[in-house]
Amino acid sequence: MIGWLLLFAAGCAEIIFALSLKYNEGFSKLWPSVATGVFGITSFYLLMLAIKTLPLGTAYAVWTGMGAVGVAIIGIVLFKESADWFRLISILLIVIGIVGLKLTYVE
Repeated sequence: MIGWLLLFAAGCAEIIFALSLKYNEGFSKLWPSVATGVFGITSFYLLMLAIKTLPLGTAYAVWTGMGAVGVAIIGIVLFKESADWFRLISILLIVIGIVGLKLTYVE
């Protein structure tokens, strides 16, 4: 269970890392640049801890999926990116894949 909690935290840090990339403007803004470094390192560190107890392929796929879904949703909400049906279904398919990986995981 701790591996999944670490992986969830890593995914959340990954979302903040990616979001901070939008705001650091080529590392020209101090605090967004600091956030990029801190959350990038945190995300990788938590992922590293999670793969000590979870299969690498599962953990990596869930981590990247969480990041992709989180950033896509934030893009829709904060940056008014497209929310057409095809995009939303595509996001849903990623979520289904993440849930499927979790459900098929056997300890």
